[in-house]
Amino acid sequence: MTAAAVERYLQHLRVERRVSAHTLSAYGDALARLEKLAAEAAVPLERVQSAHVRRFAAQLHAGGLGARSIALALSGWRGFYRWWAQQPDARLAQNPVEGVRAPKAARPLPKALAVDEAVSLAGFEPGAGAAEAPADAEEAAALAARDHAIAEFLYGCGLRLGELLGLDLRAGAASGGWIDAEDATAHVFGKGSKRRSVPIGVPALAALAAWLAHRPALARAGDEPAVFISRLGRRLRRQADRAGIATPVHPHMLRHSYASHLLQSSGDLRGVQELLGHASIATTQVYTRLDFQHLAKVYDAAHPRAKRK
Repeated sequence: MTAAAVERYLQHLRVERRVSAHTLSAYGDALARLEKLAAEAAVPLERVQSAHVRRFAAQLHAGGLGARSIALALSGWRGFYRWWAQQPDARLAQNPVEGVRAPKAARPLPKALAVDEAVSLAGFEPGAGAAEAPADAEEAAALAARDHAIAEFLYGCGLRLGELLGLDLRAGAASGGWIDAEDATAHVFGKGSKRRSVPIGVPALAALAAWLAHRPALARAGDEPAVFISRLGRRLRRQADRAGIATPVHPHMLRHSYASHLLQSSGDLRGVQELLGHASIATTQVYTRLDFQHLAKVYDAAHPRAKRK
């Protein structure tokens, strides 16, 4: 009966709910695990209690299954029992999975580049915008200057990609942020429309000036207020390139690198929080774990008692 109920539930997901093949496979695997664990415990599925479910989850954890996978399994079991309880032939007093939580998943550390890698990336000047084929040498130079400025701003100011692409040449009522080159400050609107001002370093200012000198070559629409534009003259909406370094890079990694390197050098957690625009310092504290990793590497490399055979 229970095997038939599982098969009927999967059929329900496939035909009535029309879930994707990936989701159906994941739920099928989860229910196969449930059937196996219940059989080993000599408990029919209709008699499984919350205590059994907690023990099953602990067994999965002890067997090496990660917290996210256990949470997915519990979700599959919970959905199955919820559906089963509504069937005319069901003999369930309660859903045994309700109230059972998966082990808390460890928050993954953000990936940051080493200082020399980040500096190399920010200072890299591509021969032409790799993501866009230039029409001529003038356009190629403009795209190269733009990409260089983007990398400098992502690492030098710690901006989110959306914040960077939202920057305008000047302040305005509808502006999503702007740059005050004279004051060496970027004014941005972050998450929750929270405004903050971020200092711009000398290399980023120099890269910006070089890009603005080339920008008219791409600015076909004179009314476009965005600082960074595409080769078609509109606000740029594409991701920055890797710019030729060995480590796989995405734009947000430069923000992580900015925060990590600032914290390593200054130790000022509150200051880094303000520069990043984090509403809670708990969000910023993850970078203290990155900093500890750096210190641990220094210890392992330098302390005579750290060497282990």
